[in-house]
Amino acid sequence: MTKQSLALAGFGISIGLILGAGVERADAQQPAPSNYVPPKTPWGDPDLQGIWPLNHLIATPLQRNEKYGDRQHLTEEELAAAKKSADARNKRFESGAIPQADSGTGVTDLTSLLSEPANGRFPALTENGKKMYAEMHGSYKPGQTVFDTPNDFDEWDRCITRGMPVSMEPRNYNNGIRIMQSPGYVLVLLEMAHEVRIIPTNGQPAPDSSIKEYLGESRGHWEGNTLVVVTTNFNGKGDLTNSGVPGSPPLTPESQQTKITERFTRIAADTIDYQMHVEDPDVIVSPFTVAYPMKLDNSYKMYEYACHEGNNAIRGYIETSRYEREHPKAKQQ
Repeated sequence: MTKQSLALAGFGISIGLILGAGVERADAQQPAPSNYVPPKTPWGDPDLQGIWPLNHLIATPLQRNEKYGDRQHLTEEELAAAKKSADARNKRFESGAIPQADSGTGVTDLTSLLSEPANGRFPALTENGKKMYAEMHGSYKPGQTVFDTPNDFDEWDRCITRGMPVSMEPRNYNNGIRIMQSPGYVLVLLEMAHEVRIIPTNGQPAPDSSIKEYLGESRGHWEGNTLVVVTTNFNGKGDLTNSGVPGSPPLTPESQQTKITERFTRIAADTIDYQMHVEDPDVIVSPFTVAYPMKLDNSYKMYEYACHEGNNAIRGYIETSRYEREHPKAKQQ
């Protein structure tokens, strides 16, 4: 059984609808003319509210193929080929040939979600980062075959959290992101892993550094029409990358020194320019930035993510691992 089918069958996840179609032109979604005025909330803040699913990014890899070098956009010919490939994939899914959910059919002209470093490649690990990686556990870690207890799995395996920055990156299903606002607060509701990021924008200071969270502690402020969110106080139990994100390095550790700075700028009625700058000097030799256009789709249906209910994946991995170690010949068959 594939990793994707285990995630669907074992975790009891509610699958979203197949939504979105066509090509999203990233180069046509650059900042609108300077006279664009975003809508405002009744209390005067720029209005970012709505559902902004990441379906249109499903065919855009996190990490850039080396053949593109520093080029951030596909040519017209490359874009047409990417659209053709996405259409073929969707037909295979509709025919039942692909045993997994697929929540998006859109294609952008971005060569990668990573805009920094310039080559779109994920930064190298520090020596400490390599040591931390060697100590990581989880079903997504390449080469791990021994599973005996829940401690052999990571936080996402155990339905705790997808973590940051991964929660703000696309997956092949459950891509919904809903933004809500009230005076002094912005809330980001994540369909995957049923979490809500509560972001004070009222000047409330960050908590003491001794308080650590899986998603960190976020504090926001407005710079003109841009919401700037700075997140610190991570507990170091999450991942900087996870193979659940298309085109991502399979697994990268995260330390308590992680700092994430996000910028949300509504540049059109249906578009937010989103940027996420990630620093973790304990793990990676340089920062990286993820950038993409968020597209408004209030018709998107966000369903319950019932990860714990009927979660047989952990038990399945442990039973299979123990059986294969007791019957090595069975593994070869």
